[in-house]
Amino acid sequence: MSGGSTGSQLLARATARLVEAGVADPGRDARRLLAHVLKVPPGRLTLFLPEPVAPEHAVLFDALIDRRAARVPVSHLTGRRQFYGREFLVNSSVLDPRPETEILIEAALSQPFTRVLDLGTGSGCILLTLLAERPGATGIGTDLSAQALEVAFWNRNALQLEPRAALAQGNWWGALGDAPETFDLIVSNPPYIALTEMPGLAPEVRDHEPRMALTDEGDGLAAYRAIAAGAAAHLAPGGRLLVEIGPSQGAAVADLFRASGLVDVAVIADLDGRDRVVTGRLQAL
Repeated sequence: MSGGSTGSQLLARATARLVEAGVADPGRDARRLLAHVLKVPPGRLTLFLPEPVAPEHAVLFDALIDRRAARVPVSHLTGRRQFYGREFLVNSSVLDPRPETEILIEAALSQPFTRVLDLGTGSGCILLTLLAERPGATGIGTDLSAQALEVAFWNRNALQLEPRAALAQGNWWGALGDAPETFDLIVSNPPYIALTEMPGLAPEVRDHEPRMALTDEGDGLAAYRAIAAGAAAHLAPGGRLLVEIGPSQGAAVADLFRASGLVDVAVIADLDGRDRVVTGRLQAL
């Protein structure tokens, strides 16, 4: 891509390059990356397309398109991802926030809560979104990965939620230490891809997102077993547990919830009609 080309010319060549690489939505991705390089809102990019692009911007755009053609996710190239109307920092240490996870957010927000625990918080997008939507609430996000917690710290501070969101390192309930605290809402989007399913994932996910956040290296249910086993001890009476699941795991996870003593267990579908969230509640006193 030579200097002096217009935005439209750069965009056309980039889109063709991404088509050749087999990228699913080449035009959209090329536009997002060009908007990122030019530092303009994506929705206003069209206004800038007839203008010549500075050579240094063209070189940078070319490099980003080459990386996208190698199936590096757009969010890793821009360092940002929109989720529930807010912008979150993301990188290769955390899962990319996905639209399907907003189903969990909506379910969590459907009832009041004041104290929330997010197990395996990653970027912090679930915990921080819930706290931002409920100004009176406080919470804790835990993660085994120190690198993921660094991303969550940044997002927490960017959203000015330091006073209301604590972050702790550890594996599931172990991150809480010996504290007897209970929560009226516990949420998690744990690793649920079975080992046998990993080869079938898109390269953007399989090769660029943290493996420990994707799979338990087994049947995809290990995290749910651990979460369900400790739920009753960490939920306040009447408190709710909500987890995101893979589309084939609804019945198995619901059974784990019931076996742990939870009531009102239900499976919630996403907008495509696939099972996406399992919810349960600890019986009120």
